[in-house]
Amino acid sequence: MRFAIVGPSRAGARHSDVEPVQPTGGVQSVARAFGLLEVLGDRGGQAGLSELSEAMGLPLPTMHRLLRTLVQLGYIRQLPSRRYALGPGLIRLGDQATRLLASWAGPALEQLEEATRETANLAVLDGVQAAYVAQVPSRHQMRMFTEVGRRVYTHSTGVGKALLAGLPDTEVLSVVRRAGMPGFTATTLTDEAALLADLAGIRDRGYAVDEGEQEPGVRCFALVVPGAPTPTAVSVSGPDTRVTLEAAGWMVPALREAADRLAAVLATLPE
Repeated sequence: MRFAIVGPSRAGARHSDVEPVQPTGGVQSVARAFGLLEVLGDRGGQAGLSELSEAMGLPLPTMHRLLRTLVQLGYIRQLPSRRYALGPGLIRLGDQATRLLASWAGPALEQLEEATRETANLAVLDGVQAAYVAQVPSRHQMRMFTEVGRRVYTHSTGVGKALLAGLPDTEVLSVVRRAGMPGFTATTLTDEAALLADLAGIRDRGYAVDEGEQEPGVRCFALVVPGAPTPTAVSVSGPDTRVTLEAAGWMVPALREAADRLAAVLATLPE
């Protein structure tokens, strides 16, 4: 998230063909394919065959067949090093999903920006990071902007900490240990105990605050969207000279209204 100074603006199969069914009723190979994509994503987008086999708990021949199928479909590619990486076929799907979510969320984010005059953001928990999926920028000449699609650490952002606060502490520790807790500013929480204490405070008051932990001079208020099928957070962000701690008294209620609107929209979407 960065400052920008801009001009004014107004965001009949045979038995042998049937896949094994999991206890939950899902198709095992589909679950494995998506699990593999998530494992690759958690490892920075690429990994070796043995590493993937160990992470998935599958024998090498099974893993090789799964990878070969996904390579043929374009969702995974094999690098010259023989390692496997996420493929270009995912880009189109991701772009379409982001556009749809942004269009559904747009009216609620526009109302939030209208109420606070600051940049309104929507993010989801994506593996061990938070991904921004929609934004309505502030109309101030100096305003915050974040590229839609950008992934950020959870421990150092308002949306990230709001998302973490919705998880049990054991899951929180799993997320941050896999992602790491680098320090970006003097106020970034880089200690697990300090982060857990901050999350306890977030749960008590109902919203997260980013005190310049990702970018100096930036403050952000964020909270989760209740009942969202995927952990989702909404936020407002801006210069700390405008987004003051006192402003939480009227910005957070606007944030809660936006979260409730978004929850209502998500509840009406087809499964």
